[in-house]
Amino acid sequence: MDCYDTALRYTKEREQFGRPIAGFQLQQKKLAEMITEITKGQLLVWRLGVLKNENRATPAQISMAKRNSVETAITIAREARQMLGGMGITGEYPIMRHMMNLESVITYEGTHDIHLLITGMDVTGLDAFK
Repeated sequence: MDCYDTALRYTKEREQFGRPIAGFQLQQKKLAEMITEITKGQLLVWRLGVLKNENRATPAQISMAKRNSVETAITIAREARQMLGGMGITGEYPIMRHMMNLESVITYEGTHDIHLLITGMDVTGLDAFK
């Protein structure tokens, strides 16, 4: 959310050709896709929370949600960095800090591929770990 919020604020403030860059189609497309993916992720995690409260959440569902959340977050961070241009890599904005944190989460939360294999085993009933 911080990367999205940063990109949204920046594009509303940054002017090019006499108007905020948030008024350009490509910037609006990127912002719309970002908030859509954030909302989808929030709904997935909310549903998983409901299942967990009912003691019905499975490890495979938890893996799916973790992998999706991290993948969505890193994709949004990368997109936000691009939207800020050269400012996206400076310490003035939090995006690069989030990207570095997310890159480490991809590894220590159980790698992206392992979570996919857990989901694949749940879908197919076949264990690819053996």
